Amino acid sequence: MTDVELGVDEYHRWSEPPTEMIEQILVEHLRRSGQYKSVQKISSTARGDFLLRGHLTSFNEIDQSGGIVARFNIQLELFDQKAGVVVWSEPYSHDEPVVGKKSVSAVVEALQKNVNAGIEQLSANLAQYFASRPAH
Repeated sequence: MTDVELGVDEYHRWSEPPTEMIEQILVEHLRRSGQYKSVQKISSTARGDFLLRGHLTSFNEIDQSGGIVARFNIQLELFDQKAGVVVWSEPYSHDEPVVGKKSVSAVVEALQKNVNAGIEQLSANLAQYFASRPAH
């Protein structure tokens, strides 16, 4: 077994729900950026000025005539809690080709690459939003 395999069976069970996995990746990425005073998971009791919400629409493998791709589609939106409005919204949609023969590990590696690229792009666009705002 490789480091991307979990011992899955024919029913493709996840080690944890994909939404929770992606939330954790996003939170860790935003924290590591050092650009934010604080980044907490939604389940935290801490309350900040903004709430970053997401809607995951695709996180799976797709068999196409040209091969297999790992599809990742997500929409993020930034909600200003004081104003009660969405102030930023951004979609990410990409099909990452699966390299090599069809295997669980190849699909997982393509999904990981796609999620990391998406989180990187969305985080950069979010940082641009904050950089364009006047300082309070």
